[in-house]
Amino acid sequence: MKARISVFRVLFLGILISLTVAWKPLPSPGAKSEKKAPATGRFLYVAVPGIRDYLGYGGHGILVFDIDNNHQFVKRIKTQGLRPNGKPMNVKGVAVSVPLNSIYVSTLQTLQRIDLTTEKVLWEKSYEGGADRMAISPDGKTMYLPSLENTFWNVVDCETGKVIKKIPVVARAHNTIYGPSGKYVYMGDIGSPLLHVADTRSHTVVKKVGPFGKGIRPFTINSAETLVFATVDSLLGFEVGDLQTGKLLDRIEVEGWTKGPVRRHGNPSHGIGLTPDEKELWVADGHNMRMHVFSASKPYQQLTTIPLQDMPGWVTFSMDGKFAYPSSGEVIDVKTRKILTTLQDEFYNNVASEKMVEVHLLDHKAVKAGDQFGIGRAL
Repeated sequence: MKARISVFRVLFLGILISLTVAWKPLPSPGAKSEKKAPATGRFLYVAVPGIRDYLGYGGHGILVFDIDNNHQFVKRIKTQGLRPNGKPMNVKGVAVSVPLNSIYVSTLQTLQRIDLTTEKVLWEKSYEGGADRMAISPDGKTMYLPSLENTFWNVVDCETGKVIKKIPVVARAHNTIYGPSGKYVYMGDIGSPLLHVADTRSHTVVKKVGPFGKGIRPFTINSAETLVFATVDSLLGFEVGDLQTGKLLDRIEVEGWTKGPVRRHGNPSHGIGLTPDEKELWVADGHNMRMHVFSASKPYQQLTTIPLQDMPGWVTFSMDGKFAYPSSGEVIDVKTRKILTTLQDEFYNNVASEKMVEVHLLDHKAVKAGDQFGIGRAL
């Protein structure tokens, strides 16, 4: 009998200890559990839906991946940009202001500013003519925000979202690169064969480069701001322009691969990136679902081709030049050309987006950021 009582006592004490260890006090009604960005490291911020409004490529929000941990999924940040029916609008661009510790996401109609530490939406504003792929000045204060394939760019204050000035172009404002020097902004109008160049002191167009073969699609520049490499309508390949003289220099066609129907964007090559060391150009091929790699100096030798799991519509690189990020979701080792992994969300679904940017954090705050375009960083 005593033995049974002892056994019951042991069992009772074991249960009591387990309950005591597992128990956690409930937060008081007024308590706030403030979520924060990851503490320190290099992270890839991927805005979705970043391929049209397709939720099958990662859902809605900003997905954060740890670059130094095999690009493992870290978290999902909630964003806005919803239609009246509750369905997310297409994400059109993503950019970061390091001094303001903010990441910006543009959709068809709105621009959102999100604090990188608290991950809260600070404001969301609508703009006349909609919004497209923007760019932010190196000092993080000014944004050039194109209307949604309309006839102008808005110059926007990054802190308040207020419009400073409107810059007219031709017909279809679209892609934007803020030069590393901070002196010029390069504006691609799909409806024009000319690349528009704005002076950031006067916010006026001071130069036009081209004409290129047709309307300008995604493009990139070198760090010295002397050359532009552009994909254009109907071309499987790219063209090269001189940013100083304004002249068209070269037209390079991809060899060994034929043009064909594409699922999106309507032209054979939509996407081009310059490796940070400025030694290679990576060019998208939508029909053949490949990335073609060229040397980035004359005679622009075609080096190799890399098969992808889906149609690429964009490509960018990690700031150190080790990784290539095509919009189809692969992470590619630039040196070996090998696919290292595929971006996956918290549900292990493959993630794909044409809108992603690298951010370096220290103690939950941004200290450095890349660019959604694959631009040169050799200087």
